[in-house]
Amino acid sequence: MEKFVIHGGRPLRGEVSISGAKNAVVAILPATILADDVCRIENIPNISDVTYMVRILKQIGARVRVINKHTLEIDTTTVNSFTVPDELTKHMRASYYLIGALPGGCDLGIRPMDQHIKGFEFLGADVSIENAMVNAHAEKLIGSSVYMDVVSVGATVNIMLAAVKARGLTVIENAAKEPHIVDLANFLNSMGADVRGAGTDVIKIHGVEKLHGCTYSIIPDQIEAGTYMVAAGATKGDV
Repeated sequence: MEKFVIHGGRPLRGEVSISGAKNAVVAILPATILADDVCRIENIPNISDVTYMVRILKQIGARVRVINKHTLEIDTTTVNSFTVPDELTKHMRASYYLIGALPGGCDLGIRPMDQHIKGFEFLGADVSIENAMVNAHAEKLIGSSVYMDVVSVGATVNIMLAAVKARGLTVIENAAKEPHIVDLANFLNSMGADVRGAGTDVIKIHGVEKLHGCTYSIIPDQIEAGTYMVAAGATKGDV
């Protein structure tokens, strides 16, 4: 489609269902790996990032079952690889969340991720960049205090994913506060994690030995909801 033609001047009326938040689902889908169990994720938006993330999960051994167009059941008990192929990761920036979620290590195409690397190293991981690939490896992660030099949603998510099963307490200062950070924390806690303070600039995570599967519904997308709200207000409508 090359253009939209809009004839305005009409109040918008009716009902609309808001899709699941894109920025939440791209963090929650890789987080299912941490459970080594079966998770049912509902209110999944129909976007290409979800398609690629599902392909990545299948590539590393997970079993993914489509319940309906907005619900997936993900069994990560069969994950057998810690290396994610570049031909899949290059299609989506959020593929770097697999570094925090995968145990052992992960190879991913290079991206500007200095705050991510800083967090992983504070938790005890060895991180190297070789042949335009990021490799992170740790036998065991240890909780630590991590101060973010700049507020970064991606780095906050990745450190949260890495810290939930690290030994001891991790404190993330100057953390991102977006709604999808809160949604990820709620999902992790639904699996048995101990994450507190999400939505503030200090997040505290007490590491646990094991996480379990759960059923979880992605929050509605605030940008999509806001768009309809503005459209209704601008046209003096009722949506």
